[in-house]
Amino acid sequence: MTDPLISLTKVRREFPAGEDVITVLKDVDLEIAAGEFVAIIGPSGSGKSTLMNILGCLDRPSGGGYRIGGRLTTDLDPDELAQLRREHFGFIFQRYHLLGELSALSNAEIPAIYSGMSASERRSRARAMLERLGMGERLSHRPGQLSGGQQQRVSIARALINGADVILADEPTGALDTRTGEEMLKILEELNAEGHTVIIVTHDMAVARRAHRVVEISDGRIVSDRRTEEADAAEAVSDGDSRRKVSAGNAVMAGLDRFGEAFRMALIAMNAHRLRTFLTMLGIIIGIASVVSVVAIGAGSQQLVLQEISRLGANTLEIFPGKNFGDVRSEKVQTLTLADAEALAAQPYAAGVTPTVTKSLTLRRGSQEASALVNGVGPGFFSVRNAALASGRFFDIASVNARAQDVVIDDNTRKTLFPDEDAVGQILLVGAVPCRIIGVIEPQEQSFGGSGNLNVYLPFTTVQARLTGETSLRSILLKVSDDASTTLAEQVATEFLTARHGTKDFFIFNTDQIRQTITATAETLTLLVAAIAVISLVVGGIGVMNIMLVSVSERVQEIGVRMAVGARRSDILQQFLTEAVLVCFVGGFLGVATAFGLGGLVSLLTDKFAFIYSTPSIIGAFVVSTLIGILFGFLPARNASRLDPVVALSRA
Repeated sequence: MTDPLISLTKVRREFPAGEDVITVLKDVDLEIAAGEFVAIIGPSGSGKSTLMNILGCLDRPSGGGYRIGGRLTTDLDPDELAQLRREHFGFIFQRYHLLGELSALSNAEIPAIYSGMSASERRSRARAMLERLGMGERLSHRPGQLSGGQQQRVSIARALINGADVILADEPTGALDTRTGEEMLKILEELNAEGHTVIIVTHDMAVARRAHRVVEISDGRIVSDRRTEEADAAEAVSDGDSRRKVSAGNAVMAGLDRFGEAFRMALIAMNAHRLRTFLTMLGIIIGIASVVSVVAIGAGSQQLVLQEISRLGANTLEIFPGKNFGDVRSEKVQTLTLADAEALAAQPYAAGVTPTVTKSLTLRRGSQEASALVNGVGPGFFSVRNAALASGRFFDIASVNARAQDVVIDDNTRKTLFPDEDAVGQILLVGAVPCRIIGVIEPQEQSFGGSGNLNVYLPFTTVQARLTGETSLRSILLKVSDDASTTLAEQVATEFLTARHGTKDFFIFNTDQIRQTITATAETLTLLVAAIAVISLVVGGIGVMNIMLVSVSERVQEIGVRMAVGARRSDILQQFLTEAVLVCFVGGFLGVATAFGLGGLVSLLTDKFAFIYSTPSIIGAFVVSTLIGILFGFLPARNASRLDPVVALSRA
């Protein structure tokens, strides 16, 4: 005599009920051989459904032993139990438990995905089984488009796709009309005749008589176990291995296939709840768009500032007498001279040197008067300051040597004294000295000539000889070579002039310090705003977690069905984690697109400022959005994977 396929010894099942414990199964002993057709009957509440759940490894006994093929199920971990459900059992549920978003064909092939069957093979097998069950014209229909009998046929095809040894049917005719119920029983008889072990749970004695053996259960105990009149005419002919073996195939390909199913179901779930998905993404979109935009704005601002500083002469040193700005004794320091400027011009780090002298005087043109700053400069001053002409020309070295009374005015002076005429060639009285205007400088915002003051420029020799009568300089402007460090040039120039003067009676203003300060400030502000944007990302991640928790509670039936047909815990974890990551990844993509859209809008509104996008920030945005999906999606996904199949199905 061969060992039984299924063996239960003193099996008990208890459930807590407040402070009490309800015992549903009481020391059940049962053996079922391979190839049998067994009906378990009993009134409602007798424990027959609980017994079937234990037989199908959807539930665990509280006590006693249950062996399937000699394996003690109480010693198996959740994934090993899933393997049994996947390879040995096929479930036909009273409520069908089909996934509403999938077609009949896709529902039928779900167990084969988890068993590692190739896509082409499982699709072919599912199609063949559905056609055999009369569903050939309904392959693409969803459960909502099928009748009860048709849904039950899809459920049978799903149960058989992996070649299950044991078919477990819970009230297979309970939700069907008489004709469809008869067809269902004939299908079960045919499956038994082909060698499948069939176990049905029913309260209908007429259905139970179609089986070869009837096990009656009452109040948690087996009260009767008898063979029917059909038994002798249909002895089991199975050798216990009639199940069609499913090749696991390549493990890597099987894993990719399961990931593909998780990815597909994530897309289906997102599409089925589009508004909720978008609202879930919204926090991620705002956070990612904020981070990318803030970084782009920071980079754009830095570039704009550096451009403005460059127009001032970014690599310049300006040397003043005294200890610092505001030194009241600076006017008494007479040691900064033209000779110093000429000596500095000979240094290898100097690309250009120009002495400067200044004096505030009154400008007169006819009856018009205006106060202005008169700047005595060398011919190289304009190139150092990156000044551009609106009209006319700059003075040259010949004008300096001749102490020429040539003057270049800024745009403010032109607007004040020559608002409606060309200023070039006009005579302007600078103090008491008449000068001829030879050029007008273009306006420069936030730089040379960009303030509200009036500025005019003459050769420094002219200012010294005709306006101040002094030989000392107000400052020396030195342009540092592009291949030299302004910081190092400042140190060398300080040592050089200190040696010439015998003391340090001057200070140097390095314009690169402005650039460094503004750049550091811009970076700090960018970091601050980016940190605020990151907070919005975290808030968005919490939103994702909350919605995913809701999604898990709404899809308990789907989780239970997938576990019942053999999904591992890792498969459920992967499915919900994939959905969370996909939501965040798509949110990241839309966030980056939003940031680009904002940049495009700004460029349409103004040409003075542009977003400068950082590739690392964009890549980082996608990485962060993916990590948020993993981090905040893990808890809901883990909760889903740890649901008991029987609990999930009972809550559906």
